[in-house]
Amino acid sequence: MTSPIYVAIDTPDMDRARAIAAAVKRHAGGLKLGLEFFCHNGRHGVMELAELGLPIFLDLKLHDIPNTVAKSIQALAPITPAVLTVHAAGGRAMLEDAKAAAPTGTKVVAVTVLTSLDGDDLASIGVKADNHEQVERLAALAKDAGLDGIVCSGNEVAAVRRKWKDGFFVVPGIRPANAQVGDQKRVMSPRGAIDAGASILVIGRPITGAEDPATALREIAGTL
Repeated sequence: MTSPIYVAIDTPDMDRARAIAAAVKRHAGGLKLGLEFFCHNGRHGVMELAELGLPIFLDLKLHDIPNTVAKSIQALAPITPAVLTVHAAGGRAMLEDAKAAAPTGTKVVAVTVLTSLDGDDLASIGVKADNHEQVERLAALAKDAGLDGIVCSGNEVAAVRRKWKDGFFVVPGIRPANAQVGDQKRVMSPRGAIDAGASILVIGRPITGAEDPATALREIAGTL
């Protein structure tokens, strides 16, 4: 069975990224490459790590007018990520165009509420709904727009799964027991997120910051 754990390689250092990817290759379900990596290494960097044979989750969180997002996705070619993120807050037309522009086989998932945000943060930007309400609202929008799923914290995934049974749910903010929370505010254990209905788990620092990333990954996988 393929592991649901995607290792987040959030570093601009290509040598370090390659070393981590090689170390976790046997036990990871895929690699998550975000803005920090992409801004420094671009398409060529993504393609280099893809040569290791693991699925690539390209976490760019695209958010712009529909045409710009669609053209940006097309400009990623020849990259064919397994998963690609856009922001649900971009609206229905943007979500529809993003899905239409994505390569066949790429799951386009909408970021709902970042796991670094809580209710006070939402209120500060004029969102009156709490985390759960906002995630459910944006999940419904993503589903109606034809996307494959969403990104949300483990705290909301169970409620959304009940309304979107065949959705693909990406859960970041995963922290094993005794791990530091860091800048995350809505976190959950790996086992808890899987039990709640997560499709894949995105785990970064507890693995990449470990002295032995491969051992750290195996220990986390052993809790699932």
